[in-house]
Amino acid sequence: VQLQAYGGGLVQAGDSLRLSCAASGVPTSNSIMAWFRQTPGTERELVARISGSGGRIYYLDSVKGRFSISVDNTKNTVALQMDRLNPEDTAVYYCAARNRLRVGSLNHEDNYDYWDQGTLVTVSS
Repeated sequence: VQLQAYGGGLVQAGDSLRLSCAASGVPTSNSIMAWFRQTPGTERELVARISGSGGRIYYLDSVKGRFSISVDNTKNTVALQMDRLNPEDTAVYYCAARNRLRVGSLNHEDNYDYWDQGTLVTVSS
């Protein structure tokens, strides 16, 4: 199983960025796919998640209305469209996956089994 995320980078406040994550060995159609983020000295927080059917969508309050998560089961990918970025969005973003039937909170990192290596998003003011 491998998750490979890409699309991070350095942008200015107000800009947009799109993160994508390609999954191999785990079908997105049978998974809960999520994006977490982490800054130094803080715990990893859930930014958004979605099921393979396109349901069970969740967004962190601070990104509601600015970020949009989507899944493409034909390509086995999940994407995070990030608009109107601000410096507080600066973090390492992680793509994560778990089986949709796995027991445990959908919002806690401990209940996700597969992770990518992280991609850095930096938003300058």
